[in-house]
Amino acid sequence: MSARHGLARRDTALTELMDDRDCDPRALAATYRRFDVVNRLVSAWGHVYRTRVRPELAALGRPARVLDLGSGGGDVVARLAALAARDGLDVEWVGADPDPRAHEAARQRERPGVRFVSQGSRELIDAGETFDLVLSNHVLHHLDAASLRAFADDSLALSHGAVLHADIARGRLAYGLYAVGITPLSVGTFLRVDGLRSIRRSYRAAELSAALGAPWRVQTPAPFRLLATARGRARA
Repeated sequence: MSARHGLARRDTALTELMDDRDCDPRALAATYRRFDVVNRLVSAWGHVYRTRVRPELAALGRPARVLDLGSGGGDVVARLAALAARDGLDVEWVGADPDPRAHEAARQRERPGVRFVSQGSRELIDAGETFDLVLSNHVLHHLDAASLRAFADDSLALSHGAVLHADIARGRLAYGLYAVGITPLSVGTFLRVDGLRSIRRSYRAAELSAALGAPWRVQTPAPFRLLATARGRARA
């Protein structure tokens, strides 16, 4: 399937190199490390923090707990924790990912107030965990329809505040700009191949809204970005 055809609709047959359990461990480790730079450039979490995360946590007037589901190498958690600390917010940050390779990479970012667990959403629910805010980054496009519904439902069950799922908005311009821009950063990593495959797997806003249904709202907080939002239903 050509990239042009793949951008007309989601190419769900594609899989990412880093999802292969037998992929090159050195390239995988380098990819996790480089996500820090890439996500700062493309993920718009700085904007989402200022407009969504910080106001939500500040309004609590007490220490907060935040969960990143599918936290990968932990760079988003580490970045948001640093922003919150700068703003004087008292927050416990938890990154959860069932992939032991991701967990091992993320543990290098642990520090007081920031920890990582090798668990999925269902395990957290079974353990009775709840949080003031639940978020994810670049998880939704990996999931099939049934897994997407389960992931979304679990995230609502884990939060008694906001739920924020950020992802890529599929499009030709996003694909072309990423293909060129990522090249200098991609040596020795899976960033170029996997990033382009991610774009081809990703949703457009109307598609994601239809896939998630109520109570989710899908917005575009920045170019080439989607943000699915809802209020959690966990008991405070």
